[in-house]
Amino acid sequence: MVRRRSLAFAGVAALVPLVASAVSAQAASASLTVTTLGRHGAKVSTTVTVVNASSGQTYSVKSGKRLSLPSGRYIAMTDIYESATDGLGTDTIGAQVVQVSGNKSVTIDARKGKAVKVSLDTPADVTGPPRISAQVCAANMDMPSAYSAGGWNDEGALYAIPNSSKLLQFGYLAQWSGNDNYVAVKKTTGIPAAPGGSYKRSGLATMRFSVRSGTEMGSQVDTALQAAPKTDDCTTDLMAGVRDENAPYSATVHLTPGTWQPRDDIFGSNGDDVSGGFPKLRTLTAGQSFTQSFGRAAWGPMSYLPTLGQKSVGFLPDALIGDLDIGGGWGDVTKETVVLSKGGTTVKKQTLTNWRTGDAQFSAGIRSAGWYRLTVDAHRYRPGITFPAGMLSPRVTLDWHFKVADPARAMVAPVFLTRFLPTGLNSHNQAAPSSTTTVDVTAGRSSQGPDAKLTKVTAKSVKVWSSADGGKTWKAATVKRSGSAWQASVHNPASGAVALRSEVTDAAGDRSVETVYRAYAIG
Repeated sequence: MVRRRSLAFAGVAALVPLVASAVSAQAASASLTVTTLGRHGAKVSTTVTVVNASSGQTYSVKSGKRLSLPSGRYIAMTDIYESATDGLGTDTIGAQVVQVSGNKSVTIDARKGKAVKVSLDTPADVTGPPRISAQVCAANMDMPSAYSAGGWNDEGALYAIPNSSKLLQFGYLAQWSGNDNYVAVKKTTGIPAAPGGSYKRSGLATMRFSVRSGTEMGSQVDTALQAAPKTDDCTTDLMAGVRDENAPYSATVHLTPGTWQPRDDIFGSNGDDVSGGFPKLRTLTAGQSFTQSFGRAAWGPMSYLPTLGQKSVGFLPDALIGDLDIGGGWGDVTKETVVLSKGGTTVKKQTLTNWRTGDAQFSAGIRSAGWYRLTVDAHRYRPGITFPAGMLSPRVTLDWHFKVADPARAMVAPVFLTRFLPTGLNSHNQAAPSSTTTVDVTAGRSSQGPDAKLTKVTAKSVKVWSSADGGKTWKAATVKRSGSAWQASVHNPASGAVALRSEVTDAAGDRSVETVYRAYAIG
């Protein structure tokens, strides 16, 4: 069993990187020693987080060691973990609010801890106790969860020491596992005398996870849910694992109403975390149900368009191939060739490697008005891993032809990104042989940089083609308008994979051509 002994977040150090050794002799007019006792009364070595209740300055010190501090009021918090011969062990979360002047000593005594008890009218397939993640936080900070200490364990092995101070906040996430998962999250001011709560399935919301295969850079997909209250509190980012195995799969989580962050992490052939993301936050009410998809075909450009201004063209390649159900500006790593030309003459050609080691960006000067062409040829790129055989969306190309009226004007180029959503595919992103697939097509633009209001450009026409031979030949698809989007009818081959290409034009003649190779498979 893999266990995490502490939830004292790394974010504390990032926010206030002040540790005991950094306190100057002039400022350290007092000291604090925190002794931690286990559930049998013996001293237990722990790491204690100490927070200045006024300034938020944070220190980390081993229990029993004297910590030099300026005089003031402090919160000392820790998780007292005690191992056991059966491998289960116990966690006791506790905190003390203490006025430090002179040489002050306090004791956090696990024997005073009360078991965190949660109950649910669980179905018959839930046979074990809930797993509980819990923490104590500094309630008066702007981000209480960043000033915290805690741990996780099974119910019956997790305790909290009651403390009614309003400077403290207590939060927990409980998870029951059966055919479905059941998750309850709660926060309180202070640590209550009887920590825990009682829940009914009828009062829960539901989030379903639909995880498909074929599009990811790895086959193992680890899905999870994080609590994401609108105002940061002691439950923020407490996490419930949903499922961790090879795609495709589906999973269902019933959870307390509130705002939640679904997420996934994708692991490659060497076990490294190679991809993943954070879809839109979801706020659910009791009885409400929502399905979060991961890995649906086709993956493609997620957000960035070329920008104009100050007599130059700029382009960010960070999101050229990504899961459009996740969204945002952070796709898979790629290697791309970007070319800007005018009238058949190359202005600049550059090969970029978007490998998260720095800012990969294309920028080229434009000295005069006129028609320009910007092309991008992007391939998935990740040294050190073997891509899954037959991976979908391995390559995306963009071909933008647009008019620049004023090279100095700041705006997003009058072009589009297309989203293809093939419908009716199975969990492996496959269509039936020799069938017809309806592909939903949207032509989108996004606000970027100085063009905050986004110059209005409307798509006049949308055309779609498909290829069954990797782009050697193309067949036109029948396209019809459907509300603000379009639908294309694609005739599928008997085997292999289908590439998709779109052409979007506006009234001024600006043209956007996008191609996704191996957009979906036949099987």
